[in-house]
Amino acid sequence: MSLGATPLQLLVLPGDGVGPEVTEAALLVLGAALAGSGIELEVERRPIGGVALDAGPDPLPAATREAALSAGAILLGAVGGPRWDGLPVRPEAGLLALRRALGAFANLRPVRVLPGLERQSPLRPERVAGTDILFVRELTGGAYFGRPQGQAGRAPNRRAVDTTEYGELEVRRVCEVAFRMARERRRRVTSVDKANVLATSRLWRAVATEVGREFPDVELEHCLVDSFALRLLQQPRSFDVVVTENLFGDILTDEAAALPGTLGVLPSASGGGELPWLYEPVHGSAPELAGRGVANPIGAIAATAMLLRLSAGRADLAAAVDAAVAEVVRGGVLTPDLGGDASTEAVAQQVVGWLRRSA
Repeated sequence: MSLGATPLQLLVLPGDGVGPEVTEAALLVLGAALAGSGIELEVERRPIGGVALDAGPDPLPAATREAALSAGAILLGAVGGPRWDGLPVRPEAGLLALRRALGAFANLRPVRVLPGLERQSPLRPERVAGTDILFVRELTGGAYFGRPQGQAGRAPNRRAVDTTEYGELEVRRVCEVAFRMARERRRRVTSVDKANVLATSRLWRAVATEVGREFPDVELEHCLVDSFALRLLQQPRSFDVVVTENLFGDILTDEAAALPGTLGVLPSASGGGELPWLYEPVHGSAPELAGRGVANPIGAIAATAMLLRLSAGRADLAAAVDAAVAEVVRGGVLTPDLGGDASTEAVAQQVVGWLRRSA
């Protein structure tokens, strides 16, 4: 470590499939972004997901969990794949356990349509051009975690139940994250619910309104989830920050991937408390692409930009990475999923080149 450098302790969880390839590409860019910044990158790698199950019974080994809790930030590649489908514990259970251990109640997923990607969308290019939305999804409550949950009975009389439950403090804390993020953007928040039907949504709307009064400089609108899903495709540029509950957020953020046309360019960050934030691309492990050097690294690279902004406190470096990615996309250096012929490493090297030239 150089004299006087500030360390950034990064835990890298390469994971499964293309995870190791995209995380190495992202680390290449992160190192270039930090060059001359006074921040020294310290990297530790640990297993999670399927590769962890190959070595033992737990997709989140104790050593990985402890390393995550003591890290400055965490970069994840991807977990899962059909290779582990027959096991009693799925690789994805390791990711869920990690999020719980980190107390990650807010998931941030920016959706931007970069110049040069407009025609990748199934929607008209002029409709999606310029889209820049930040989704803030509540991550630890709602139907995914409510109890009772299960199925009982025999055909033809089987029944199933899922419980959707939210407490006021759960809603308040994620709404506060959304409003704080909006202050750094275009100062507009759209809260998505189903308040005309669901009691949890009526609570959500009431609490979101109360939080909104504490941020008088941020405009708040409420939108029912069904009408929002339509408007997202018709008028995507009308949104800035969108905050919603777990189930709605899961569905709507995947719908939003239609705007840039692929999950491969989308990053995410999960956190919200005092513990480290977890950064990852949105795409899956894509085992059919593993080892071929063609996986799209843009989502993972964009995740490092989020890391620089949120965990390193360097919005300037984050903006530089985002700008470099935009220039590479505009120049047509794209992996095959975006119609190009560039390799994973070639895209990362092009981003590094732009960073060095801009510096």
